[in-house]
Amino acid sequence: MSALTSRTVFFISDGTGITAETLGHSLLAQFPETRFRQIRVPFVDSLDKAIDCATQIRDVGRKDGVRPIVFNTLVDRETVACIRKADALFLDLFEKFIEPLEQELGQRSTNAVGRFHGVADSLNYAARIEAINFALAHDDGVSHADLNESDVILVGVSRSGKTPTSLYLAMQFGVKAANYPLIPEDFERNKLPAELHKHRGKLFGLTIGPERLSQIRQERRPNSRYASLDNCRYEIDAAQRLMRRENIKWLDSTTKSIEEISATILQEVRLNKHVY
Repeated sequence: MSALTSRTVFFISDGTGITAETLGHSLLAQFPETRFRQIRVPFVDSLDKAIDCATQIRDVGRKDGVRPIVFNTLVDRETVACIRKADALFLDLFEKFIEPLEQELGQRSTNAVGRFHGVADSLNYAARIEAINFALAHDDGVSHADLNESDVILVGVSRSGKTPTSLYLAMQFGVKAANYPLIPEDFERNKLPAELHKHRGKLFGLTIGPERLSQIRQERRPNSRYASLDNCRYEIDAAQRLMRRENIKWLDSTTKSIEEISATILQEVRLNKHVY
């Protein structure tokens, strides 16, 4: 097997750089034989910052002996022109889409710096904050109040990924996600907690491989029965039997990212909330 090659990648934006990174990572993942050293350069919202950025790109290229790769979401033409002068593979993530959209919509784009965030009106922003507060207030079964307001209720054994998934759904999509742990008492009764019965249509289950669960729990409570592999196997088997009996849709989170888990939940529960 050949040794991995190495390249430096810049993600340049007039905002946070998250858009550039998200698409850039998706593209770079298609090239596993190359190791990418990643540099985020956010808030390039002036010509002076663009000049500094171009200088950094040139310096890295000279040091590496190969030109860097640049993923760009800048929209100001002057700053874009400045960055383009640096010796790099320049990939403009907006350029390929703006012109077709202008033609289709019959209007010119604004080319306004930070315009992405302007799309999010105050109502959408408030909805996202409200969803985050809801997820925190209904984490790990802490509160049963207002569960009727939830969009989805995640169930599963402790440490199966419910909390991070709930928060991701809230932050990215404005989804009100509660989560509820399935515990030994539930398995002994072989039924859902009474508080969840009237919300069965909103339930979605998460499970996880016993070896991975034991590893995660060992970090929290080393050498405990809670973290033992035998107990993890028992809890997972019991939780899956319960979810099957209750006809609850569920997925295995062992090898999936939070993004993959959330996308599946949005599709399966037929949620169609998007916060820009």
